[in-house]
Amino acid sequence: MSFFEELKRRNVIRVGIAYTVGAWLLLQLTEVLIELLELPNEAGKYVILILVVGFPLALFFAWAFEMTPDGVKREADVDRSQSIATQTGHKLDRSIIAILVLALAFFVYDKLNSGSENHFDTENQSAEASAPENGSLTPIIAVEPSIAVLPFVNMSNDPEQEYFSDGISEELLNLLVRVDGLKVASRTSSFTYKGKNLNIPEIAAELKVDHILEGSVRKAGNRVRITAQLIDVKTDRHLWSDTFDRELVDIFAIQDEIANAIVDALKAELGVGLEAVSVATATENLDAYDLYLKGRGLFIARQNLAIAAGLLNRATELDPDFAQAWELLAAIHRVSSSWLTGDGIDHDTMSQAAAQKALEIDPGLSMAYAVIAGYEAESKDQLEGIRNLDIAVRNDPKNTTAWLWRGIMLKDIGLFDDAIVDLDKCLAIDPGYLNCKSHKASSLLFAGRTEEAVELFESILLENFHSTNDEFVSHYVKSGQRTMAALVAASFVFGEYAPIKEWIEAIENEGQPNTAASAQWLRWTEKQGMSECAMFSVLVAFRWDHCYESEISGAQTAIWHPDAAYYRKTPAFKALANKNMMSYWQKHGFPSQCRDLGEGDFECD
Repeated sequence: MSFFEELKRRNVIRVGIAYTVGAWLLLQLTEVLIELLELPNEAGKYVILILVVGFPLALFFAWAFEMTPDGVKREADVDRSQSIATQTGHKLDRSIIAILVLALAFFVYDKLNSGSENHFDTENQSAEASAPENGSLTPIIAVEPSIAVLPFVNMSNDPEQEYFSDGISEELLNLLVRVDGLKVASRTSSFTYKGKNLNIPEIAAELKVDHILEGSVRKAGNRVRITAQLIDVKTDRHLWSDTFDRELVDIFAIQDEIANAIVDALKAELGVGLEAVSVATATENLDAYDLYLKGRGLFIARQNLAIAAGLLNRATELDPDFAQAWELLAAIHRVSSSWLTGDGIDHDTMSQAAAQKALEIDPGLSMAYAVIAGYEAESKDQLEGIRNLDIAVRNDPKNTTAWLWRGIMLKDIGLFDDAIVDLDKCLAIDPGYLNCKSHKASSLLFAGRTEEAVELFESILLENFHSTNDEFVSHYVKSGQRTMAALVAASFVFGEYAPIKEWIEAIENEGQPNTAASAQWLRWTEKQGMSECAMFSVLVAFRWDHCYESEISGAQTAIWHPDAAYYRKTPAFKALANKNMMSYWQKHGFPSQCRDLGEGDFECD
């Protein structure tokens, strides 16, 4: 008998097959249990090690021993005439078939439910299953490939690690934004769905994208596991999925790997010429990067700005050449100058210093220029402020905040048409950016496009957003909607017992002084610890003209309120415009509502 025939007779080959298939199935179950029970990733390595060591042992025992009616005996001690090896072989065949069936069932289940790590209901991911009863979902129309990056799910044992999973999601989104020919839904839009139990087709229809990237992040010590999958929404197919188990040595290399895998998957599927992206290492210090992600999360949420500044200070101490950390620190102090008034910190000076430091390290940054521009605008140097915002949008044409701030600055100097163009660019990048919508509505109102302005403003009201609500109070008063005017005024003021009625009556009795009502507002603002000039539309209604020259950020905008037309006919307005706006007008053109009379003179409606 040949050696191969002897292996068959002793069922060694059958044992090897059964062991291999069973080991594969056990590894799949181990991976599921590691995720389910939140076991350390090392557990899977130990299982693999045990299975590898066990394989030759299983083959040895199959060769050296045999099952008999009296139990396990050494093969050499078994009488061939009494051997039941054939029956044992048939049992092994049935066992192999059973294990194969289980393995096939698990394989099919895994493919159908490969998105089960995330927080969406995977049973309802197909467009057909999720269509409403009265019709199908809004068809997805995409001229170019489009994608939304949903917030990756935090699978770590520590819920406070969520900043890290959010940070990875945002970093991937920022990388994909740089791919020419790929439309990427904004962070504001995609992060709206965080924690919401909507299925993939619904989200894609609302965001008007044809691909979704989702996944999960598990961070434990110095290791990270990132699972990502790319879904073609139109066919409900997974174009690509992978799991990245890495040491946290170079997180940027992992981001590079994932982003380019997505690009390759889209290229292969759609046949489009997308270019690969390259991820520069922002810092070699991973502790500094971790602090940066924490601080950025707080900044975006506008929560605990003082803590966020402290985190970024530590990040820049750990790596003084971390340009993005300096830039973020500048933005935090820029916002803190209005959010944390009275804390005794000179946020403007610190913001400028951090922005300049960031640009010394990397002149190609965008947000640092935007921060500097904001400071210059408050110093009434509009020409220089807009020049720096020009650089900001040139360095990063998809920096929605830069487009917003430039739009606001153009609105402040009366260039409403130009402001609307910038705000439209902001909304083209991020249709969900409510502040861009709000300032666009305000610009439309000031430009005399009242119907468009009111329609946009009222769509924002449903979002309970109140950036420029006060500018519409007068419209509702003058159109006979007194109750609506009161509600809009109250939503803007927030404070209890604000004299809303007196504000409305001042608009109704336009130009007729009411000293008692004015005094009542002054007493209320003093009680609230604010300047009377901080309420822009109120100062217009009560004609507190001294406020137009105040140092309060944004008070200048009130000059262009429709009800401030009287002030625009005064020498005081001309003096203010000559001081703060004329240099820009002379270089770039006068507002549509103003006329150049020559020799440095002008008039505005």
